Amino acid sequence: IPCNARGLRIGWLGDLGGYLPFEPGVLELCEAALGTFSGLGCSVEPASTGFNMDRVWQSWITLRHALMAGDQRTTYSDPEKRALLKPEAIWEIENGQALSAADIFTASSERSAWYRAVSKLFQTYDYLVLPSAQLFPFDVTLDWPHEIAGRSMDTYHRWMEVVVPASLLGLPALALPAGFSKTGLPMGFQLIGRPRADAQVLSLGAAYESATDWLAREPALAHD
Repeated sequence: IPCNARGLRIGWLGDLGGYLPFEPGVLELCEAALGTFSGLGCSVEPASTGFNMDRVWQSWITLRHALMAGDQRTTYSDPEKRALLKPEAIWEIENGQALSAADIFTASSERSAWYRAVSKLFQTYDYLVLPSAQLFPFDVTLDWPHEIAGRSMDTYHRWMEVVVPASLLGLPALALPAGFSKTGLPMGFQLIGRPRADAQVLSLGAAYESATDWLAREPALAHD
């Protein structure tokens, strides 16, 4: 059910103070879409985490390595099954196997520090917003984007780093449509709420959708 959004404060995190690279047009499209929230009576303001975001990435990738190593231990230990794994999966598993207890503790401590920083942000803002992707949909034949806006991606998932800040903490995040690029490619943004505020995030998302017609549109290329 759409909520009454009047008076809500939304923090626009953008490119996280220049930390994340974006394909030209992504940020501008998302910023324009945020005008809908202003029309609903929300206050939309640029926001800063005040946190070194590379610490967030290092925490996430360390914990991901550990999870993959544990989850795929049986598969990796079987030579026949290991031969069927993608190089990226083997890279994850072997990095996880090389981790020490101290590495895991450090990553967990960094996640806790990030949680405290976000909790402080939510003392000012009711919701936070980030783009849902760092580039528009790419060619299906590409294994993964190796570069964004001239910046090299050093891992097979660095190009989607924009989803890490919310997912590392398990925060409720709703992907909403922001519109289409000049060439007809879709883009969206993440509406991020406080811990366990899933219902409130969905309600504000419903209010946004009611005020737009994005869900009724599709790019012309869908008919090609």
